Amino acid sequence: MGRAQVRLVDGEHVAETARYKQLAAEVRAAARAGEYGADGRLPSEEQLAARYGVSRGTVRHALTVLRAEGVVTSRRGTRRLLLDAPPLQSFAELMSFTRWARSLGETPGGRVVRQELRAAGPEEAAQLRVPEGSAVHWVLRLRTLAGRPVMVERTAYPPHVGALVSRMPPDTVSVSEQLEREGVLLADADHTVDLVTADQEDSALLGCPVGQALLRERRRSTDPAGAPVEWSEDRYLPGTVAFTVHNSVASNALTRHRAEP
Repeated sequence: MGRAQVRLVDGEHVAETARYKQLAAEVRAAARAGEYGADGRLPSEEQLAARYGVSRGTVRHALTVLRAEGVVTSRRGTRRLLLDAPPLQSFAELMSFTRWARSLGETPGGRVVRQELRAAGPEEAAQLRVPEGSAVHWVLRLRTLAGRPVMVERTAYPPHVGALVSRMPPDTVSVSEQLEREGVLLADADHTVDLVTADQEDSALLGCPVGQALLRERRRSTDPAGAPVEWSEDRYLPGTVAFTVHNSVASNALTRHRAEP
């Protein structure tokens, strides 16, 4: 009897978690579709509960998620949508640019600007665990959302992965999805985020002034065995993406480092 009760409680907890996450996704989508009007004012908790057929507790949990994401905020007792907030990417889940964009209802795109075999420098060698000076496959790609340039991606691959990437069409939307079809899986990633200024190449591809501040994400992805699959430096235009990190007393995924000069 006791075990059956535990299973029932666990099942209810899982169902409740699924409901508030689903509700958060539905409210987020409605917000981006402009369903709450030009002023972006959210309905009350009671109205949301009635509209979506859930409890007010589920609504509160969903709104907590959306506040943490920067989608909604409270002002003088009312909740308003931050309609001009940039799309969010969470570090709590490993998601490619393409899958992230699709999850927001955006249309991702990309094209290879150039690619080459080149000698691994000290950083590439360390991140990919290959000898310095050995050959790596390097790719420069421009990424777009709905046809708008938003990010320049510079990625180095170890030789066995680079051989697969080199055979992909230049306009391949998702390299990671293609690699998965070839049996190369991305299981884990380490991210470092900071600011850099746009160089001549960034300026030409993104249409921004030289010296413009760009959000930079450096990322090493590994396969299920822990072997490096890619080392990438992505540079985003301001206002096109924001990153979120969830911390708790039990688990802290965020560490701080002194910025490199």
